[in-house]
Amino acid sequence: MRAIGVTEFGGPEQLRVVDVAQPKPEEGEIRIRVHAAAVNPTDTVLRAGGHRTEGLEPPYIPGMDAAGMISEVGPGVTTWQPGDRVMAVVVPVDSRGGAYADEIVVPAASVAAVPSGFGFAAAATLPMNGLTAHLALEQLGLAEGETLAVTGAAGAFGGYVIELAKDRGLHVIADASAADERLVRDLGADAVVRRGDDVAERIRELVPEGVAGVADGAVLNGAVAPAIRDGGGLAVVRGWQGDPGRGIRVHRVLVVQAVTDSAALDQLRAKVENGRLTPRVARVLPAERADEAHRVLERGGTRGRLVLDFES
Repeated sequence: MRAIGVTEFGGPEQLRVVDVAQPKPEEGEIRIRVHAAAVNPTDTVLRAGGHRTEGLEPPYIPGMDAAGMISEVGPGVTTWQPGDRVMAVVVPVDSRGGAYADEIVVPAASVAAVPSGFGFAAAATLPMNGLTAHLALEQLGLAEGETLAVTGAAGAFGGYVIELAKDRGLHVIADASAADERLVRDLGADAVVRRGDDVAERIRELVPEGVAGVADGAVLNGAVAPAIRDGGGLAVVRGWQGDPGRGIRVHRVLVVQAVTDSAALDQLRAKVENGRLTPRVARVLPAERADEAHRVLERGGTRGRLVLDFES
């Protein structure tokens, strides 16, 4: 069976087509014929050797987002059947690897239906980034009417945070370049400040007392903490271990803690269907051009998600 992975860690050139055994679903699992797999920054980290892979054997297969059709269900699975169109969040640091493969096996609880009216490419952009945004907001726990700042707002995570935050009744300040200001306003941001290392100062100009929380998609970590009021919250996505002081709580958002939250995944599906959440596909490339997709992503400036096509 075809997969895209690395046998040696390094740059995008290390990605290649590899042959792996077809996975078999066990109790509570399903097998999916992958049609589309999104390309995320965490995939480039795995490819470069930045994730813990002790106990695993190469090839190492990236990918945390997939969409396709169920090809087989394991024992005990009654909610899904072969032929169902689904999207799934995948844990790549597993013996069976990630989503860059013709077929994958995941727990049935890691799956939701493809949103009605949307294709596989759009659906593949939703599970991991959408769950991460959901987790960030859950952990921050802001009350309706409070102010949230979002860094990296034009990215996939940031965009989902904006829309989910507005759906919760929050006031949202988003950062953006001049070129991206219209995009983040269209996503629902109430106010926009210029992105950059001094974004905390710009946020404080709008909210002198400090915002209730920050969802830090730009991975500014401690540099954005001055924007937060005493006792507020900072949601980080790369496991930052610092202490910003002033009673600010740091929420380390780890999507692996929610990969079997089927209810949250299904809520994301429903929000896409009713227009409250917007999947954004930047570009679709054949799976064999995964190296190109990684180069494009690492150059920066991609809006929406690059997606690998496994149908052909």
